[in-house]
Amino acid sequence: MSRAVWKGPFVDPTLMKKVEKQKTDTNKKPIKTWSRKSTIIPDFVGISFLIYNGKKFIPITISEDMVGHKLGEFSPTRQFSGHTPADKKAKQVEEASKTEKKDEKK
Repeated sequence: MSRAVWKGPFVDPTLMKKVEKQKTDTNKKPIKTWSRKSTIIPDFVGISFLIYNGKKFIPITISEDMVGHKLGEFSPTRQFSGHTPADKKAKQVEEASKTEKKDEKK
């Protein structure tokens, strides 16, 4: 179930304070945050964030296309290593079938 429209988007209050402070400062240091559940609002466009993914901070600069999404969507928590064992097995089966076809032709 989605959030009620009358409540508005959720943004962590401490994150909003940091964004407001960043707008007045000339120093454009990225904002470090653990709040992955915060919704990106139009005020965040152009600001750099360091979003924690459980292990390290992922640097992200907010663009207009990201508005309405959550910060956590842009810092993946899991690393996909791939399907290498299955690929190797499929390759071996393919090579075996090729050698069988060559043997049948002879």
